[in-house]
Amino acid sequence: MDMMTGLLSSYIPIAIFIGIALVIGLALLITPFAVAFKAPDSEKLSAYECGFNAFDDARMKFDIRFYLVSILFIIFDPEVAFLFPWAVSFSDIGWFGLWSMMVFLAVLTIGFIYEWKKGALEWE
Repeated sequence: MDMMTGLLSSYIPIAIFIGIALVIGLALLITPFAVAFKAPDSEKLSAYECGFNAFDDARMKFDIRFYLVSILFIIFDPEVAFLFPWAVSFSDIGWFGLWSMMVFLAVLTIGFIYEWKKGALEWE
């Protein structure tokens, strides 16, 4: 019986952690309903998708800028994810890893400047 209480007492920190997580989670779910603004305007409640009214004709022309922004996001955003494993293993890879990442970031920066100069990031 004494061994069982010792085993169960080792789970007390996990139970405390789960309890704190539940309290914080419920507080974050309930608090917005208590402090939220109760009378939003019609613009806030309107459906918005892809920059135009959702109830227009389905055969209307679609602005290519939406595709361009999504493609640029797909190109540039995942590359930033390479920085995290590089930062974690930085002490193991040494100077070669540093300079290879600098070359990678330079190529990424050149691509970004190219898109900027071409006007791909201009919305109007």
